[in-house]
Amino acid sequence: MENNNLKFGSFFWRISSSHMITYFIMGIIAASILNYKEVFENPPLSYLMKPIDSSWVAVGPVLQIFRGLVFSIVLWFFKDNFLYKRYGWLKLWGLIVGLCILSTTGPSPGSIEGLIYTKIPVISQLKGYFEVLPQTLLFSLLVFYWYKKPKKLWNVLSIILVSIIIILCTLGLIASTIN
Repeated sequence: MENNNLKFGSFFWRISSSHMITYFIMGIIAASILNYKEVFENPPLSYLMKPIDSSWVAVGPVLQIFRGLVFSIVLWFFKDNFLYKRYGWLKLWGLIVGLCILSTTGPSPGSIEGLIYTKIPVISQLKGYFEVLPQTLLFSLLVFYWYKKPKKLWNVLSIILVSIIIILCTLGLIASTIN
């Protein structure tokens, strides 16, 4: 069930918009539930993270388009292993969790390296899983089912949602520069 006619432009859009949408949604939920404002203003994470009212944080979801490009380029070579296979979403999610979350090349909080080498308490690191695991799961499911059941509706919806994200981030950027 492989599709040799798959175009990189479509792949890029589906990967990037799926990432931006799930990143934005889970970021909003996590920021509220995990109280990122307070957590990022106090050690140890205040040494790593910008305050939640930073202009960089405001535009962060829009800048995920660059991460989407990287994901698209890298995943392009493995697409036949997850797009049209049984449990392809699980294979994609496992790939992302394994390489992007647990096995980063540096001591990122929540990674194996981070748990070993940083002074950040383990519980503080593990709290991040409440955001990144559901986000990457939603991303993997969205990409997989977008290919399994392609509809024009998905394209329209993704354009609308990405546009809303861009507008909200622009408003957030304006608000962060006014304060």
